[in-house]
Amino acid sequence: LPPCRANCPSGTDIRGWITTIAQREKLGLSDGEAYRLAWQKIVEVNPFPAVMGRVCPHPCEAGCNRADKDGAIAVNQLERFIGDWALEQGLQLQVPETDRKLESIGVIGAGPAGLSFAYQMVRRGYQVTVYERYPKAGGMLRYGIPVYRLPEDVLDAEIDRILELGVELHLNTRIGRDISPGELRERHKSLFLGIGAHKGRLLGVLGEAGPGVWTGTDYLSRVNQGEDIDLGARVAVVGGGDTAIDAARAARRSGAEVAVLYRRTREEMPAIDSEVEEAMQEGIRIEYLVSPVSIKRGEPELQTVTVRRMELGLPDESGRRRPVPIQGSDYDIPVDTVISAISQEPDWDNLTGLHPGDGGDRAQADAWGHVDEQVWAGGDVLTLGIASSAIARGRLAAEAVHARLRGLPSPELTRPDPIGTPAVKLDYYPPKARLTPSQLPPEQWLKTPNAEIHTGIQEEQFRAEVSRCLSCGQCFGCEHCWMYCAHTCFTRLEEVRSGAYFFVTLDQCQSCGKCVDVCPCGFLQVRSP
Repeated sequence: LPPCRANCPSGTDIRGWITTIAQREKLGLSDGEAYRLAWQKIVEVNPFPAVMGRVCPHPCEAGCNRADKDGAIAVNQLERFIGDWALEQGLQLQVPETDRKLESIGVIGAGPAGLSFAYQMVRRGYQVTVYERYPKAGGMLRYGIPVYRLPEDVLDAEIDRILELGVELHLNTRIGRDISPGELRERHKSLFLGIGAHKGRLLGVLGEAGPGVWTGTDYLSRVNQGEDIDLGARVAVVGGGDTAIDAARAARRSGAEVAVLYRRTREEMPAIDSEVEEAMQEGIRIEYLVSPVSIKRGEPELQTVTVRRMELGLPDESGRRRPVPIQGSDYDIPVDTVISAISQEPDWDNLTGLHPGDGGDRAQADAWGHVDEQVWAGGDVLTLGIASSAIARGRLAAEAVHARLRGLPSPELTRPDPIGTPAVKLDYYPPKARLTPSQLPPEQWLKTPNAEIHTGIQEEQFRAEVSRCLSCGQCFGCEHCWMYCAHTCFTRLEEVRSGAYFFVTLDQCQSCGKCVDVCPCGFLQVRSP
């Protein structure tokens, strides 16, 4: 298992689709054929490559073995390029199973988890109906991410491809108002709960009730729906995650002075590093080791938020050092608006009969998302996470539902261990610098507030970057084993494919180990019988 795939929440065969392009000449593929095959490999598990190439924090890159040489492969930029290329080419998603199933499947919530589940079920021949409370599909992808990070037309295009497979979508439909949970249970054989976590949490401090105080999710949702919100001249955003940074940058685009208040240090901040850096470039001030204790009001406008300085103590259950208040350290920050972006939770309003678990904020499910005999769940309704995790949970639940309905074994959850740097001979590969993606000049960011900041890469950069892949743990046809073998154990295949270039006749092997010694990618290994 390559480390990129091991670290990918979606389980995308990253090595597989990148090496398909990198080895296209050996495989006898044109550029277009290789791009198409790569895209098809991605959408097997993730129907949103153009979206994820923009918003995913790309944990796949964190374990890339090339990082120990000259920088990790820029997987997210490559995924964005291939996703955009597919949209430009008008590529359509495919339904591999043509036999139509009789079971009707219901999905509550058209966010990344719900749409991923719907996509995987309709591909398997099921009739799928999605119920969405908002005017448009997309969930937090649409209502929680600013358009300068994720343009609406890109999201629309990738959602439309899923709907074109035959998924039925009902917008502006509230469960408990327009249709009851009981009706849903009667109408559908299985239900998937993917309502996300759109309900932001307030701070729980004196003075926050009333005008001028928003949750991060509510504020971003209103902005993304086109509302013109008067925040005043001074805004304080409380929190250190992606929602806090997104809210702060959106508020900055309104012309306000913005301060982010975070109770830990930069080292513990969970927001994407590049987003934090860009926020500071836009003039957003970040005050670390502070926590709000009260809000003071005039009649009824906000006047100040009182914060208390913190110091870090022992690690808590998250593994981060716990913030401890410093008594007598309070001070006031003048504000016109406070945005609370400390956390968010599912909105269970009117979902009596579908709220699974012990009455807490989250649904309780097993490893496959199974809640009860009829209901499955995935995404933020189970636990807060990144969008690629929600997509993965939707797919896993779909695989499990399909297995149950067809009497098949449950999908496998275990993965083999990833191959590490010691098994890869980094010196074999010539140095190649990691690409630098293009972006708008920083002075344009606030002047054109809705313009996409990161403008992607050119095709020449794309081809150069895929060639940097080490093909960790998979043959890429370097021929070293064939050249160094003294006993003709290796025979060239007449018909090659990515990862398969030679046939090995083991009964001719003399166990000299030369092939293992010269294999640069760690594909050949010695194992005990």
